[in-house]
Amino acid sequence: MIDHTLLKPEATHADVDALIAEAVELGTYSVCVSPSMLPLTVPAGSSLKVAVVCGFPSGKHVGAIKAAEAADAVAHGADEVDMVIDIGAAREGRFAEVGAEVAAVRAAVPAPTVLKVIIESAVLSDEQIVGVCRAAAEAGADFVKTSTGFHPAGGATEHAVRLMAQTVGPNVGVKASGGVRTLAQAEAMIAAGATRLGVSGSRALLAGGGPTNGY
Repeated sequence: MIDHTLLKPEATHADVDALIAEAVELGTYSVCVSPSMLPLTVPAGSSLKVAVVCGFPSGKHVGAIKAAEAADAVAHGADEVDMVIDIGAAREGRFAEVGAEVAAVRAAVPAPTVLKVIIESAVLSDEQIVGVCRAAAEAGADFVKTSTGFHPAGGATEHAVRLMAQTVGPNVGVKASGGVRTLAQAEAMIAAGATRLGVSGSRALLAGGGPTNGY
């Protein structure tokens, strides 16, 4: 269930190589990296997926740029794209515009590419969370995702995950990311309805350890 994540701006290719090795060792579902890190070298025979962020972390890129960025990532080996919505549009209730942007990215990276839509739930009201999740699902998103992990308002909460899961139903996944650092937190997110987790400190989490620095 874990996307083993490294999105620090200062990350190097050596850091990403280490991330991949650790992901294979731990058996995580994927690695999640910045698009400039592509293409990645995944060990032969590994089932490890490659997820890449898009419009990250602000979401303040126009839809055409996000679509082009997503298409370029897939052309360079990405299996999954985690795109950030225009959070200001969501706060203003412009859910149709959010949906149109998601649809543009979906058209640029059709199935089997997995499309996750990051809504930055910590800065949205419940009504806004419901509105953007509905728009994303209707536009063809495979997942809605809580957070970039970079916003000062915070990351995933059980309340947001539960509301997101209730809104999109069983056919769209929910990814909890941002501040998921302990096994107890991960289990709480899963109980609330998360079907994927974004984690940087995966080794410590899977060992049942405490907080780590990062995502």
